[in-house]
Amino acid sequence: MNAILRRELITLLRTRRAVAVQLGLTLAFALLIGLRWPTEAQVGLSGAEARQVLDVFGYSLLAAIVLLVPAFPATSVVREKVQGTLALLLNTPLRPWSIYFGKLLGVLGLVAVLLPMTVPAAVACSALGGISLVREIGPLYLVLFLAAVQLTALALLVSSYANSSDAALRITYGLVLVLTVVVLGPYAVLQGREDLLTELASWVRCLSPVPAVMEILGHGDVGLQGLTPRASATSRYVLLASLTSVGLMLATVRRLGRPLLDRPRAAGVMTEERSTKERVRRRLLFLVDPQRRSGYIGPLTNPVMVKEFRCRRFGRGHWMLRLIAVCAVASLALSCVAVLGVLDWGVETIASIMVFLQIALLVLLTPSLASGLISSERETGGWQLLQMTPLSAGAILRGKLLSVAWPLFLVLCATLPGYVVLIALEPERARQVSRVLACLGLTAVFAVLLGAAVSSLFRHTATATTVAYLALLAVCAGPLLFWLGRDAPFGHRTVEAALAVNPLAAALHASNNPAFTRYDLLPANWWFLGSACLALLVFLFFRTWQLTQPR
Repeated sequence: MNAILRRELITLLRTRRAVAVQLGLTLAFALLIGLRWPTEAQVGLSGAEARQVLDVFGYSLLAAIVLLVPAFPATSVVREKVQGTLALLLNTPLRPWSIYFGKLLGVLGLVAVLLPMTVPAAVACSALGGISLVREIGPLYLVLFLAAVQLTALALLVSSYANSSDAALRITYGLVLVLTVVVLGPYAVLQGREDLLTELASWVRCLSPVPAVMEILGHGDVGLQGLTPRASATSRYVLLASLTSVGLMLATVRRLGRPLLDRPRAAGVMTEERSTKERVRRRLLFLVDPQRRSGYIGPLTNPVMVKEFRCRRFGRGHWMLRLIAVCAVASLALSCVAVLGVLDWGVETIASIMVFLQIALLVLLTPSLASGLISSERETGGWQLLQMTPLSAGAILRGKLLSVAWPLFLVLCATLPGYVVLIALEPERARQVSRVLACLGLTAVFAVLLGAAVSSLFRHTATATTVAYLALLAVCAGPLLFWLGRDAPFGHRTVEAALAVNPLAAALHASNNPAFTRYDLLPANWWFLGSACLALLVFLFFRTWQLTQPR
């Protein structure tokens, strides 16, 4: 284990990404604390100023752990598999648990380097007075370290199943979204009831570190609607995070104990040999025969777009039908939630929930689809084949972008029935819904162009995917830090200017969310996103033309 640990930790600390994360995290927290620091020469005895500084510090550190930590372990095992060194590693005298804990502690060693670099910011919060090192800062660091262990164990398990680095990153960040945000939804809907299902939902939400951090910072809990929690979210999270981490560790060690590389392919069963019921089900599921993709490409069809659809899993006919089916189920679920939300919470609340869901889907799906458009071709050698075709840079770029726009269009259409229900209940909401859809459409275009632009700058898909996720999350979540510091020290104009570039804030403003109606964000956000999309499109065309030139 010592050999694996030294190899993993030293290799990781020598990478440019690790150095950039260390320097960027230190500078970011120094800047945040400096901006949030009281401007007057005196501090109130109530500790309100210290509490405001601690809020920015705690939520920023939580966001940094959730966004940065999973990127390193998600590619740890799959990188060994792709490079061919995993077979050599498994054939050494090292036990599976030694290999696993060497990789786990290598990532946690980086976390152990990053967390102490934020201690000066925490000491600055404590220096203002009113902040307890034992009751607040200590538990905060404990919860964040447990979150790092939990997310690292999850990413290593995904990495043991994935076959490529970009797929591992895509699945890992999707599960991180589920583990940190989606698990909060059931209790937010069922709270206030006294039954077993509500109690189960209250335990499920504690799988996320968000309720524990909010409780430590004195903000109660997320989505409580004025209710008081009956149990400590922090203690529940410590228990559940420990149990889930151990379970994920055992599952990954068991995977490493098996011959990962000597997996026989299933012989398969002919369709005519299946039962009548199974054949009928398959006929309904595969209405579009996947073999039809071997037909000729039409003269007016972009061949690059067809190539992307045929090579990508979601581009094939049967997978596209499955995606449409999932969208249909999501549409019906959102319609039911919309009706229940109007009866319980009001239109503004349920519209905000729908906006959060759509933005989360865009942030999750778009970088994973767009970040490999050009980088995967350069990494696998397919770009040289595209250079030898008579296709122009514009045709290549147009086909690549259209191959991503179609799945995103289906995802956005999944939530339209919920808006239709809202308009049917209150027809005067039609203008409000149209403004929300305009914000979401511009956000989708911006996310696609941003991911494609990042893809053109990097040769490796894993690096491009990580940078695309971080860039999109910085735009969608970064300005919210100014919103957290509204009124002190940031004034109304400063917060409004910061939120004007945030697609999430603009969509919430369009949905009449009470927290964002006081800011005039439209049409300023539309102008920003439109200008950014135009600039990204010009840069992307120039970069594609540059890459298509002979070298």
